[in-house]
Amino acid sequence: MANASSISRSLRRSLAPDDLHRLLLQRSRAFVTAECHRPVVLHKRGPDILHDPWFNRGTAFSMTERDRLGLRGLLPPSVVSSQQQIDRFMGDLKRLEQNARDGPSDTYQLAKWRILNRLHDRNETMYYKVLIDNIEEYAPIVYTPTVGAVCQNYSGLFRRPRGMYFSAEDRGEMMSMVYNWPADQVDMIVVTDGSRILGLGDLGVQGIGIAIGKLDLYVAAAGINPQRVLPVMIDVGTNNEKLLKDPLYLGLQEHRLEGEEYVEIIDEFMEAVFSRWPNVIVQFEDFQSKWAFRLLQRYRKTYRMFNDDVQGTAGVAIAGLLGAVRAQGRPMIDFPKQKIVVAGAGSAGIGVVNAASRTMARMLGNNEIAFESARSQFWIVDAHGLITEERVDIDPDARPFARRKSELTHQGLNEGASLIEVVKKVKPDVILGLSAVGGLFSKEVLEAVKDSSSSRPAIFAMSNPTKNAECTPEEAFSIIGEKVVFSSGSPFDDVDLGDGKIGHSNQGNNMYLFPGIGLGTLLSGARIVSDGMLQAAAERLASYMKEEEVLQGIIYPPTSRIRDITKEVAAAVVREAVADDLAEGYRDMDARELARLSEEETVDYVKNNMWNPVYPTVVYKKD
Repeated sequence: MANASSISRSLRRSLAPDDLHRLLLQRSRAFVTAECHRPVVLHKRGPDILHDPWFNRGTAFSMTERDRLGLRGLLPPSVVSSQQQIDRFMGDLKRLEQNARDGPSDTYQLAKWRILNRLHDRNETMYYKVLIDNIEEYAPIVYTPTVGAVCQNYSGLFRRPRGMYFSAEDRGEMMSMVYNWPADQVDMIVVTDGSRILGLGDLGVQGIGIAIGKLDLYVAAAGINPQRVLPVMIDVGTNNEKLLKDPLYLGLQEHRLEGEEYVEIIDEFMEAVFSRWPNVIVQFEDFQSKWAFRLLQRYRKTYRMFNDDVQGTAGVAIAGLLGAVRAQGRPMIDFPKQKIVVAGAGSAGIGVVNAASRTMARMLGNNEIAFESARSQFWIVDAHGLITEERVDIDPDARPFARRKSELTHQGLNEGASLIEVVKKVKPDVILGLSAVGGLFSKEVLEAVKDSSSSRPAIFAMSNPTKNAECTPEEAFSIIGEKVVFSSGSPFDDVDLGDGKIGHSNQGNNMYLFPGIGLGTLLSGARIVSDGMLQAAAERLASYMKEEEVLQGIIYPPTSRIRDITKEVAAAVVREAVADDLAEGYRDMDARELARLSEEETVDYVKNNMWNPVYPTVVYKKD
């Protein structure tokens, strides 16, 4: 067989010089100018690339490209092929075709979320204007309960990245990665590791949806400038076997890191964000219980941070519990007399009990006897039954509230007693559900509540999303009667009791508190988020309702008032930060000037610093 050099010599001898030149030029051009093979020179980096439909390739950017183009952290950590992207799109298209043919497979709420999300992509000002003006209708879409479905389906719904993603593979890189985010000022970060999203369990990287939803409410309710918020996902893997096998999953497909390796990643993240944005506030969201308490204790005295599941849920529950006392026609100072059975011993349940017992103790004098008296008002029931000091391997966070052997004998209860047994024996004023077990407050449990020692018992079915509520308001009112005070974490309609009477379904959602806590911390310049600031927020929410409303069983305000509520809660937080000598001021208002403000002036100060969705005057300035 002739070799390449002999063929080349033959061509030169057989072709005229002009023909030979033309052939060589064509071959050269074919190689140099072939479409899609030439490198593209860009004069942009980071988000500007992701927002350009000509150059954006989303999750198909390789890791080297992400590093080269300033994209690291701006996309979920998984690198997918163009075929996988097509598969995701086709799956979405097939669902649309099925909807048209067989009726909707997506929920109506999820379809609304899609439409709102597209508006968010096109016009943020209009998006927030729509959300604020229609908050009662759309808060359940951008937040609980619909956000739960969004998180479950996020890998399929993913279109345009929002927020930042820090993964186990980014160790040692986070300090530089934070500079890929385009904003020089960030006021509020909501961060999750996706390990316990609402009551849905481990959703891995898909949990970013809850951080996005929470920050939507920070903007809508608290008036935090949307250009200065940052949703964050810390992807340390997932233990959800379904996601580990899903080819379209956008996160790390490996089991979760544990122990010190996990803590080191969170440490690196906290150091990085506070290094670039020293005054940022970080809200931890939906971390599993074993980490929620540990990380809170690790950071709360050093950084401006709080955990909404532990502290926000507790504050909203305290406000509701104080409201329930008022609904009985009694003053809030009678709260330490309430007998409370708590179903659920996770981060939310124990967080509520800790905060509520501190509130009781403070009302009783804040001494050792007061704390012991407060402790004795709680009975905690988890999946294994009543928690007592006889429990083997008791959770350290639950240990202070474990019932003692001497108490058990007197009450006729024992270790592991069922919820129904505890309710029958204790005859509580309140049963508080934070179990994430839908229907836990069964007909038998609710029947037992009818024998409560209270003239107006209260049911708090606080687990989210809706399907995880311990009972519905219809069940509570139909079994216990019209005198019951009912509250849930997700929204339910009021119940028509006949004869013109209404059974009010209160929504005791964290949205009443966390926006005000964040805004108040920001505007006070507080160095940390103290227990006193959290307590002030809860008490202001509790006192917000008028006496005539509370006596009707309305213990939480409607979400239509969320912006006014947040303003009042934030003002209470500012004043408490000043009283605790934690305030350092904000912008032109220093701590001494804050201290001179009256209550009314503090409210006005908060109001004047809340962002509103109006189109600003835009001018061009050449670089």
